Amino acid sequence: MLTNIEPVENNIKDKKSDHQLKVADFLSLVKFKVLIANLLPILTGFVLALDFFHQSLMDYWLTSIFICVGAMLVIAGALVMNNWYDADIDSVMERTKKRPTVTGVMPLKAVFILAICLTIIGYTLLFMVNVATIWFAFIGWFTYVFLYTMWSKRRYTFNTFIGSVSGAVTPLIGWASVGSIFHVVPIVLCLLLFIWQMLHTYAIAIKKYQEYLAANVAMLPVVSGINRTKRHMVIYLHCLLPIPFLLSSLGLIFVLVTSILNIGWLILVVSGFLMKDDTTWAHWNFLYSVNYLMIVFLLLIIVTL
Repeated sequence: MLTNIEPVENNIKDKKSDHQLKVADFLSLVKFKVLIANLLPILTGFVLALDFFHQSLMDYWLTSIFICVGAMLVIAGALVMNNWYDADIDSVMERTKKRPTVTGVMPLKAVFILAICLTIIGYTLLFMVNVATIWFAFIGWFTYVFLYTMWSKRRYTFNTFIGSVSGAVTPLIGWASVGSIFHVVPIVLCLLLFIWQMLHTYAIAIKKYQEYLAANVAMLPVVSGINRTKRHMVIYLHCLLPIPFLLSSLGLIFVLVTSILNIGWLILVVSGFLMKDDTTWAHWNFLYSVNYLMIVFLLLIIVTL
């Protein structure tokens, strides 16, 4: 299984550094901000499942620990594996030049071993919950590590689509820890998160256009142009508009707030066709997307509680 990834490590020489691994280096290695962002959808899926299956948190407090820690370790393993494999292009991109895989603070072999260990420990904890959580965590891990990082990221513009699939399963992990995912709520949450990630990633790709171009990464703006990427964003935002109404069982407040956020985002995206500064516009979209995710998923928890 590892034959296709050995050449990457062979092409990257472990750099030597005089300073030791610091906390900041480790946080960079596991992409801490991305890791924490994944925790919110997992918790949201878990809390919503407790409500819809009429279960008490007191009966599932141990499950909540296993599901959160286990899933986060599996995700951390995937993110570390991504750092290990992408060390060559990370050395070209400005925003990733300080990662320990680039500076040589941590040898690539050690990074690879860490990724495997985190993943195994994570799956072990999820095994204490049920097989369904392991299955959905594996879908996310396999899609991100093999289909996105190792296969499509450098070759095809649909890498964003594949990467979004891996992130969209997080609410399913939380929900599956309580009951069956054959329910409209977890499926719609998965769809919402998928669309959000497409928009979020396109915003980053435009914002960091020059860096992706220098690293020769096949992001849509680099291959097909920024205007075409904006048109794709408009399409995905239209797909986002009906999502709140599919979750109308969660109440009018959720539907109204989320719909207002969707319309506001659509207006922001359309304004991009009138702006000359694409980098600034992309940065606004990036900030909007981050706040959108936090507001919507926190609101899901609040209206449920």
